[in-house]
Formats: sequence, C-alpha cells, structure tokens
Amino acid sequence: MNTATRLIKLTVQPPGTPSVDHPRPERLIQGNPMRETWNLVEGGLAAGQVYCGVWRCEPGHWRIAMGPTERELFTVLEGRCRVHDAQGGHEEAGPGEGIYIPPGFEGAFEVLEPLTKTYMICE
Repeated sequence: MNTATRLIKLTVQPPGTPSVDHPRPERLIQGNPMRETWNLVEGGLAAGQVYCGVWRCEPGHWRIAMGPTERELFTVLEGRCRVHDAQGGHEEAGPGEGIYIPPGFEGAFEVLEPLTKTYMICE
C-alpha cells in the first residue's frame, strides 16, 4: 500500500528499531539523555518536508533552536516535559497534553520524567 494514502497509528510501543542519539554536547544543560526516534512518516510538501513519529527520551535538559520555517507539534503519551523560551517562560506538558513550537523559536527542552511523545515537524 502507498504510504502516502495509508493510515498510521502512533503508539507508546511503535514497531521496529528506533534511531538512537543524544543532544549535541554544546547544547547540554543537564544530563546526557538517550533519545529514541521512530520516524514513521517522512515526505515532501509543496513548501518543504514533514516528519511524523514517536520519540522517547530519558530525563535531561538541552538548548533547542527551530529553523526559520521549522515548526513542531507534539503530544505527550507518557512522562513530563517542559519547554523553556529565551525570555524565561515555559510550558509544561504531561500525558494527553501537547505543545506547539513555532518557527524561529529558541529556548530549551527539559525532560522531567522518562518521556514518550508523538510529533509532527514541518519545515
């Protein structure tokens, strides 16, 4: 079946093997969390790219910077996280809650409890 027309279910335990990484050392604020990503959708849009999948991470805290056209919407399935903005504010999310991160955003991502989230990133 063509993946462009197929429904894809995102779950806490996605099938397959994730890609594994850690935040870049220059972005670390606290810890060095292992991050697992199951990128289940990757494709072009008329104006760019879209990525969609499941992401899991250990507690830690690191700086993030979205590109000028990059944006993300995620929903927490398990655990808790906090997204800090450069002005000192933050939003916290737990199971069933989501956060939209706009283009050009600069701040930090903090995993408070082992986190599993679904995500969609558009560039």
